[in-house]
Amino acid sequence: MDRFTGVTRRTVLQAAAVLPGAAALGWPLATLALAADKVDIAAAKKEGKVVLYTSAPVKAAEAVAKAFEKEYGIKVELFRTGGTEVLRRFMMEQQVGHKGADVLVSSDPGATIDLANKGSFIPFVPKDADKIREGLNDEKGRFIAQRVSIITNYARSDLYPLEKMPQTWEDLLKPEFKGKLVMTDPSFSSLALVVAAMNVKNHGWEFYEGLRKNEILVVRGNQIALTMVKSGERPIAAGVDSQYANEARMAGFKIHSLPPKDGTFAIPSITAVVKDCAHPNAAKLLAEYTISKEAEMLWPKEGVYAARADLDPPEGAPRIADIKLSPLDYHYVNDQAAAVKKKFSEIFSS
Repeated sequence: MDRFTGVTRRTVLQAAAVLPGAAALGWPLATLALAADKVDIAAAKKEGKVVLYTSAPVKAAEAVAKAFEKEYGIKVELFRTGGTEVLRRFMMEQQVGHKGADVLVSSDPGATIDLANKGSFIPFVPKDADKIREGLNDEKGRFIAQRVSIITNYARSDLYPLEKMPQTWEDLLKPEFKGKLVMTDPSFSSLALVVAAMNVKNHGWEFYEGLRKNEILVVRGNQIALTMVKSGERPIAAGVDSQYANEARMAGFKIHSLPPKDGTFAIPSITAVVKDCAHPNAAKLLAEYTISKEAEMLWPKEGVYAARADLDPPEGAPRIADIKLSPLDYHYVNDQAAAVKKKFSEIFSS
């Protein structure tokens, strides 16, 4: 007998509409009260290896992998790249039956829901699943939140004090920011795809036409955008992941961030155990370890918001509860993904 309830995605999202926290995150309701699954640690150690695909920032991803290796003596083979590239490789391997990833960490929740519905993951409820923020975990136990990306604008603080930064999404179109902005490409970054799709839904393609006229520069990933802000070549990054600004600020760079005051997005990155993977016990152990307090405490130190509700935000960053969040529509993002990438490319290649 299936121990998971047969709640449809539509009814879950309708129910979420009455819960401000879950609704703003655009995510199914919190994980049901399911008993944690036990992990066979001896079998995991015998497997000796686990393959992790992730789009997490390199330094933070390596920190978690090394901590796991130290704790259990199990080698983590890490494949890290942009969110869209991680999913592309994962789905290509799935199509040809290649056993690549044992654990998938994805920053594209919409695509993750799709994959889960197609049976790509095994239901697994790790210990401490109940410590994750409300509204972030799959109600059927097929994946669990690892961290949360807050979308923001950030800038060189010596060039743009907070009061002179763009305060809203529409402010990015103002003439004073012409030639000063950089953003990430939704064809490479899954986070950027969510942002682009939702901005199109909320503001129309006129918003991106305006950004093109304002000579915004489009780059492949967050790390490139951060480098350009650091150098001052493009002193303001628009609609990007706050963790890069947090990490740079904590390292001593003159960078501060300001989430759009008219509402921004909180996008969870999730961990899933891949069905029929090569190292199933080590995969479960790693998935469980990723939400342990020991592992989750590593994220704020790297400027990243942890998924656990019992941990503080990164140093100098606002609490999620203090940020105005806009609802996310992952059904819309999934349906429009190809069209958004195509139209975006047409606008910025013209």
